[in-house]
Amino acid sequence: MSQNEVRESSPSLGLALLGSELRVLFRRRRTWAMLAALAAVPVLIAVAVRLSDSPDTPGDGPAFLSNITQNGLFVGLTALIVSVPLFLPLTVGVVAGDTIAGEANLGTLRYLLVAPAGRVRLLLVKFAGAAVFCVVATLVVVLTGAAIGAVLFPIGPVTLISGDTVGVGGYALRAALFAAYVSISMLGLSAIGMFISTLTTVPVGAMAATIVLSAVSQILDVLPQLSAIHPWLFSHHWLGFADLLRTPIDFTVFGENALLQLGYIAVFGALAYGRFATKDILT
Repeated sequence: MSQNEVRESSPSLGLALLGSELRVLFRRRRTWAMLAALAAVPVLIAVAVRLSDSPDTPGDGPAFLSNITQNGLFVGLTALIVSVPLFLPLTVGVVAGDTIAGEANLGTLRYLLVAPAGRVRLLLVKFAGAAVFCVVATLVVVLTGAAIGAVLFPIGPVTLISGDTVGVGGYALRAALFAAYVSISMLGLSAIGMFISTLTTVPVGAMAATIVLSAVSQILDVLPQLSAIHPWLFSHHWLGFADLLRTPIDFTVFGENALLQLGYIAVFGALAYGRFATKDILT
């Protein structure tokens, strides 16, 4: 095959590799177990509120918890707020930490690097697979919350933080924006996890390190003595999607969060490439 033919086949080769990566990822029992655990979060919240005899007091528990009994659409939003600090980073850390280290541990990394696949393309495919998981994981929480909320509670127009009221369709648009916001929020962590994954052949170690860094970033973000570094922490805007519940929608934090995550992707993507490009693949 000539060099021109290789270049022309590159897009189709990349799509084929991505398709293979997604098939492997979503055929694993571990992936489905993590998605099931995420789906259980809104279910547990909805059932607990439904079975509770005590009145919901505003300010007690997660944000919007007291609104669930009036409108089941708030189940998904409350579940996102609960999931973002721990459950979503945990599952994303597992997937991202396994990207390269998992292949090295299984002895399949050497075969994945056979030309014309290449190391850059493999890294891009691995990150794309982790990004798809971020989207799917977030949608599982949002859609399960909407479904269980509709089953157990009344559904109707939603009163926003700004005091305006939107119908179910208007809220569905905002729910899609919530999912997009949270998915983007997890991309920086995915890039960090992929970089760590290039440093080891032990996937469990890469997973654990990624999850620990997620916790460390959130701890640093609540210390007022470190306020100077707060805007630079990848977790700083994770829970900033409340502005999407205003009319008109305020996209300021959305843009700031996207820019921050893009910075982490660029930095840790470059570090991952620098490490992976010079790494000896022996197995």
